[in-house]
Amino acid sequence: MFKALLLEKDDAGFRAGTTTLDEARLPAGDVLVRPEFSTINFKDGLALTNRSPVVRSWPMVPGIDGAGTVLESTHADWKAGERFVLNGWGVGETHWGCLAERARLKGEWLVRLPAAFTPRQAMAIGTAGYTAMLCVLALERHGLEPGDGDVLVTGASGGVGSVAIALLAGLGHRVVAASGKTAQVDYLRRLGAADVIDRAELAGPGKPLQKERWAAAVDAVGSHTLANVLAQTRYGGTVAACGLAQGMDLPASVAPFILRGVTLAGVDSVMCPRPRREQAWSRLARDLDAGLLETMVSEVPLEGAIDAAERLMAGQVRGRVVVRLG
Repeated sequence: MFKALLLEKDDAGFRAGTTTLDEARLPAGDVLVRPEFSTINFKDGLALTNRSPVVRSWPMVPGIDGAGTVLESTHADWKAGERFVLNGWGVGETHWGCLAERARLKGEWLVRLPAAFTPRQAMAIGTAGYTAMLCVLALERHGLEPGDGDVLVTGASGGVGSVAIALLAGLGHRVVAASGKTAQVDYLRRLGAADVIDRAELAGPGKPLQKERWAAAVDAVGSHTLANVLAQTRYGGTVAACGLAQGMDLPASVAPFILRGVTLAGVDSVMCPRPRREQAWSRLARDLDAGLLETMVSEVPLEGAIDAAERLMAGQVRGRVVVRLG
């Protein structure tokens, strides 16, 4: 028996709560694991609050992220006692996830936990931080180097934004953070932001082509914000897009692409191939300041996950929420 957070939806409506489950109820998989920590990402927030149809199969144990220890394995790459980190792959959406003391997963979904990180630190990074690293890698593949100019990070006080700022500043870039939370300016500067602008500057309808400001950008917001970021990106610059906090629409024009050679690089973390995941986690181990990481984190027990999700969806969470299991 193990403790888990269970989401249910039927004729009686939606319910979320902690419960005790038997291992026999776990879905098929070739690796049985003990998650020691999980986290509340934006997608988890949507699922736990029933704000969006994230969950595709009921009942569901949520938790798109997990880090801990392999207990049993019939997969060639894994054996009992090894440490793992999991991000995405539909876990918590179509396959029971890691907001639980046990999970049965596919070995091909797992990445070895870098020696530089504890399971708690890995979940302080989570999908949000791993996505931020994928964004940085995308910018680098398109030629971004320190000294090229200001790099904008939108949604700066969120999980993706916080880690992106720390990574980019640590790599020597001058980072500008866009945030609507004036109380978080000092926090963003501690992470490495050289300047902080009000997100309202980017949030409304704008001209198709605007003054060139950004050598590159990481955008987790979408909608008008992404359209304005593209319109302000310098000639030959790249914008890595990974989120839709403002909306899924993109009310932009082709002008930045055909007149300034701007690149819009889409970043997906859910189905990202394993080699690129391993590269991202290797770079996180090398480039992310563990001390800065700790300033981004709040920790809750499994019983506090639903309340943390509500606060996240209300915009009341800074950085990352780690969920302690067991």
